Amino acid sequence: MSEVKKIATRESYGNALVELGKEHENLVVLDADLAEATKTGMFKKVFPERHIDCGIAESNMAGIAAGLSTTGKVPFMSTFAMFAAGRAFEQVRNSIGYPHLNVKIGATHAGLSVGEDGATHQCNEDIALMRVIPGMVVINPSDDIEAKAAVKAAYEYVGPVYLRFGRLAAPVINDRPDYKFEIGKGLTLREGKDLTIVATGLMVSESLAAAEMLAKDGIEAKVINIHTIKPLDEELIVAAAKETGKVVTVEEHSIIGGLGSAVCDCLSEKAPTKVLKIGVNDVYGESGPAKEVLHKYGLDAEGIYTKIKAFA
Repeated sequence: MSEVKKIATRESYGNALVELGKEHENLVVLDADLAEATKTGMFKKVFPERHIDCGIAESNMAGIAAGLSTTGKVPFMSTFAMFAAGRAFEQVRNSIGYPHLNVKIGATHAGLSVGEDGATHQCNEDIALMRVIPGMVVINPSDDIEAKAAVKAAYEYVGPVYLRFGRLAAPVINDRPDYKFEIGKGLTLREGKDLTIVATGLMVSESLAAAEMLAKDGIEAKVINIHTIKPLDEELIVAAAKETGKVVTVEEHSIIGGLGSAVCDCLSEKAPTKVLKIGVNDVYGESGPAKEVLHKYGLDAEGIYTKIKAFA
């Protein structure tokens, strides 16, 4: 059996920017002294005149991006999720969100899988922070193919978009001819009748693996990939909840305010369903190899399987 190809979605982000930059002269990229880590350095090599290093001044970068957008440019401001959503929150809210400007936020190194960088850099709150900003689109792609498609869709969308990317290489799971990315539309990756797993980002591949483990125990789980957390594909989630009767959400993010909360908001209003939220349980992360940290916090296939088995 051939080994599954793995690519970090931050790499996908860099590659997508280069390809889009060739097609669109109005695309500009801003970074906060992290171009090598965020992979926007790829864009800088090809289009140095359209890359702006704002230094370690993320809040200022948000203001610059806002200003550029009013001149007809489509700016992608890039830094770690902790700084994009955390440090620059006020400027993103007031300078980008409030006037509903056409700025794209490329946030890399999100979640526990930042690994050795530790709790200060493991941003498990960014989806919640960005979700609450009126009019902000929030996208968390699951693999290389989806990340590239998301960057293209973000460019084409007129308005603010938050794109969440990871440091850890993720298995490529969307490599098929019929794959189609559409903002606000989830994808059913596996059919099942006993329960529905709604996953996002890095957790999609882990949830698929957990579903295979559950199948060996006679539990058939439907798996849905929600790459767009806002706007949420409520129609797909409600239909799945009615079909299977139980829903499990899986995210590399706090269970407060993220995918799980969005799904519960939807179901409590439109189809009351028993829900189990799997994610970071109101705690900070810690430094360690990414895969070991994910395992300790129950966010690998084994941990997801164990929690769902008890729930099912």
